[in-house]
Amino acid sequence: MKLVLLGAPGAGKGTHATHLSDDYGIPHISTGDIFRANLRNGTELGLKAKSYMDQGLLVPDELTVDLVLDRLKQDDCKNGWILDGFPRNLFQAEALTKALADEGDEIDYAINLIVDDQEIVRRMSGRLVCSSCGVSYNTNGLMPKVDGVCDRCGGPVVRRADDEPETVLKRLNVYHEQTEPIAAYYRGLGKEARVDGALPKDETYALLTGLLGDKDGCHN
Repeated sequence: MKLVLLGAPGAGKGTHATHLSDDYGIPHISTGDIFRANLRNGTELGLKAKSYMDQGLLVPDELTVDLVLDRLKQDDCKNGWILDGFPRNLFQAEALTKALADEGDEIDYAINLIVDDQEIVRRMSGRLVCSSCGVSYNTNGLMPKVDGVCDRCGGPVVRRADDEPETVLKRLNVYHEQTEPIAAYYRGLGKEARVDGALPKDETYALLTGLLGDKDGCHN
């Protein structure tokens, strides 16, 4: 099963991807994790990315695509994967489609978590994130069992500066301009699946698993 998760910042992509990864036995892959792993391991692609990051520049789309495609070739991806935070624009989406098509493959779904902007601001202003593994929590009802300590890895749980309401609104503007058109692209391919992400977490997750079906029957 090969999935792309779409949705605005704070729509719940990371939270649901983590649970889907556990339940379906396929890796949850984010561009942030890929960058960190390549930088940590000093790979050729990682060093190229670092050269841009050290100058305060965005990593070019072509290099980002290369990093993601390299990750998808690793052994743990042989039965599928969940992409979170990639693709971020049409160039990246089209490059992923072409790379998979060259291998005679395609994604199963581009799952679009639908949440309106007002709810996103409410959620993100209360969001907490594990600084070690990236798992998300929220003061609105999804707190770690031990205050400030991640349930998953024991790392520190903190509030990020970019979750301030003013910053969230700026991020939403960027999303609507650059990333939202990806949903239309996948809709045109017949791959978009719209899921109500504004429901309580368990209800949204039930919709996701209802869409994907039993883990033993997933596409490999």
